Amino acid sequence: MGSNLFKNIFTSILETLGLAVWIEIVTDSPRCTYYFGPFVSESEANIAKIGYIEDLEVEGSKGLAVMVKRCKPEILTIYDDSLDFKLDRFPAFSGLT
Repeated sequence: MGSNLFKNIFTSILETLGLAVWIEIVTDSPRCTYYFGPFVSESEANIAKIGYIEDLEVEGSKGLAVMVKRCKPEILTIYDDSLDFKLDRFPAFSGLT
């Protein structure tokens, strides 16, 4: 248990300093950017990324681009709805009245 506590404290320090490692996964469909982490090392993140990729593929995500990098994301899931096609933007298709 002490080893886990030390690892969590060390990871928190790295995260605070912006030195922690994160997994960034950008998907084409839906158009999203996901951040998973923080991790102490790139090797730890590379092992973990397999599970995150599988989860997103099972959920139906397409066109995944995966990068392991040091960063400090402020938002963990960024959804780009600017490319969504919404019928309510076009009055003729917004519903039957």
